[in-house]
Amino acid sequence: MQKRKLGGSGPEVSAIGLGCMGLNHHRGPALNNEDAVSLLRAAFDCGITLFDTAEIYGPYTNEGIVGEALEPIRDDVVIATKFGFRDGRPGNGLDSRPQSIRRMVEASLFRLKTDRIDILYQHRVDPDVPMPDVAGAVRDLIEEGKVLHFGLSEADDQSIRLAHAVQSVAVLQSEYSLWWRKPEDSVLSTVEELSIGFVSYSPLGRGFLSGTMGESTNFDAPNDQRKTNPYLAPANRAANQPIIDAIQSVAKEKNSTAAQIAIAWLLARKPWIVPIPGTTKIHRLEENVAAAAIEFSQEEMDKIDNVFSTITPRGDRYATAPRPQAQR
Repeated sequence: MQKRKLGGSGPEVSAIGLGCMGLNHHRGPALNNEDAVSLLRAAFDCGITLFDTAEIYGPYTNEGIVGEALEPIRDDVVIATKFGFRDGRPGNGLDSRPQSIRRMVEASLFRLKTDRIDILYQHRVDPDVPMPDVAGAVRDLIEEGKVLHFGLSEADDQSIRLAHAVQSVAVLQSEYSLWWRKPEDSVLSTVEELSIGFVSYSPLGRGFLSGTMGESTNFDAPNDQRKTNPYLAPANRAANQPIIDAIQSVAKEKNSTAAQIAIAWLLARKPWIVPIPGTTKIHRLEENVAAAAIEFSQEEMDKIDNVFSTITPRGDRYATAPRPQAQR
């Protein structure tokens, strides 16, 4: 697979990474440990070198799966994890105090079976802890060699600049897709100005952009949080069908799947954007990876933009204001 450099100071990674959350968290029945490890190693065999996890996934157990799977190939992969919630549970609130960051990192290193974290993200900005204090704590860990690169997740422009002034921010991770284009308002220009890489989570809109969901699709598993996403409510899925129709039209022209078009579009936006779709199925993994080979001309990109300029997505990402704190 092609490689990409995450900004000016970030690591070189595969053009498409793997979001590991869904292996056992928030996406229905968890894979058993053996199958999860096998999928992660299959991802590496497909060319994926960026693996994204977090202490809250499980909580904690997702990091353990990632650590076990990647231990034999540790020097050939980039592992990203996240801190920032009290006791690893979003319901307990945010906690990015410097002493907590250090404690969280030590625990993550143990679970990941490694001596360094390649990318350490603050999972969500903590309004009770000044950003310079957070960045300073991560800077200390970088100086000790326990962390290699500092990242932020879902941070706004001001937070990015405050952090970057203390410790270079290598990567910003935020939701970005053909359904959710909010980063284009200002954040993308900020990270481009500061030479910060961008990792796109939920590039398939939690599966919606794959075109495999209908109005009657159910999210029956108790831990499948997609049932709480307003834009995935049955009525909104029906209202958002024009988005799927547009993507499938492009897919037909390119002899590809809707999921591949959604991922390839992100790759075509900027050379420092890396999407991290998640899956629990090998055939979906292979389908996603194949998107890296799809190219768009500028004329095709303009055509897609023109089509989507006439579509207004319906439904919010989260049920209430605090929900972004508690989700991916």
